[in-house]
Amino acid sequence: MQVQRVAVPGSRAESWTVLGDDDIPVVPVEGWLAYLTAIDRSPNTVKAYAHDLKDFLVFLAHRGLDWREVRLEDLGDYVAWLALPPAGRDGAVAVLPSAGPHVGAATVNRKLSALAAFYGHQARRGVDVGELLTTWQAGGRRNGGFMPFLHHVSKGRPQARRTIAFKAPKKLPRVVTAAEMQAILDACEHLRDRFLFVLLWDAGVRIGEALGLRHQDIAAAECTVTIVPRVNDNRARSKSRQQRTVPVSAQTIRVWGDYLAGEYADLDSDYVFVNLFAGSRGQAWTYASVYDLVLRLRKRTGIDFDPHWCRHAYATRALRDGVPIEVVSILMGHGSVTTTASIYGHLTAEDARRALEAAGWFAGTQVTL
Repeated sequence: MQVQRVAVPGSRAESWTVLGDDDIPVVPVEGWLAYLTAIDRSPNTVKAYAHDLKDFLVFLAHRGLDWREVRLEDLGDYVAWLALPPAGRDGAVAVLPSAGPHVGAATVNRKLSALAAFYGHQARRGVDVGELLTTWQAGGRRNGGFMPFLHHVSKGRPQARRTIAFKAPKKLPRVVTAAEMQAILDACEHLRDRFLFVLLWDAGVRIGEALGLRHQDIAAAECTVTIVPRVNDNRARSKSRQQRTVPVSAQTIRVWGDYLAGEYADLDSDYVFVNLFAGSRGQAWTYASVYDLVLRLRKRTGIDFDPHWCRHAYATRALRDGVPIEVVSILMGHGSVTTTASIYGHLTAEDARRALEAAGWFAGTQVTL
């Protein structure tokens, strides 16, 4: 089995599917992935789910199981199977008890969430999946609104369900410090490259949002950048579905002006970031081109960074400088304040201590401790 990228007829959007050993799409999986594409889920999300379903189908093939007859105990076996290295999953290679799990808890939880959404979709289409959905509840947030089959009928009544989930260690967001960002900017050889990282640092936009930016989205007089969800020729994508406008500094607008005057010149293109020094001149810049630049900047600066760290740094600076979390959530394009809090909740204790220290809370106490 393999995961294959596919083009959507009559659209510039792309999707993914799972091909069986006969090189024909697996019908139930294809239907679900096509549904996700139709409701405008991110191609990267669809791709990840395609790989998750492929792994599950391979497991079922090894066990001789039909996906419609899977039980809760089979899912437990699947989780144990995921922990094995690929070479040991077919039983041809012995795995020592001391060997660590092949995948982490977060990956297992994501795969289980994908399966929950897949089975929920099939049940809504009238497919008989047995008692699986009434005995199994995926851990964590429900993916894609997944609820047990016939939830609308049994709402409020006791249900026998068991949760399968693993506690995954929370990863703190990685950030670029001001000193590191200065080194990165100084290492840029072109104004285009410098403006890209100035924008990431000063507006906190995603790399896909930057690559999809048009000149009309930048308002020089107002010092704002508007992120507009749209289909782009370079496959750049805005994860947020809602348009948002982000204030930027006058210095950022100045760097944009320098870039236009010094390198863009009279080039006829709507895109802000385009090929100028390699490839087809004027063609919209791609993810691959940006990461080639990142590799060069890593080598020049000795800083092992990722462009997304600039976004984390933006949110971290804003929250530590006292910007209300609901404002930061809007500027970041998060679906809700809950998303912002779940990512940057580690700041709460740190900032509370800083505020208490500023208020002299720890300087003296009214009782002897």
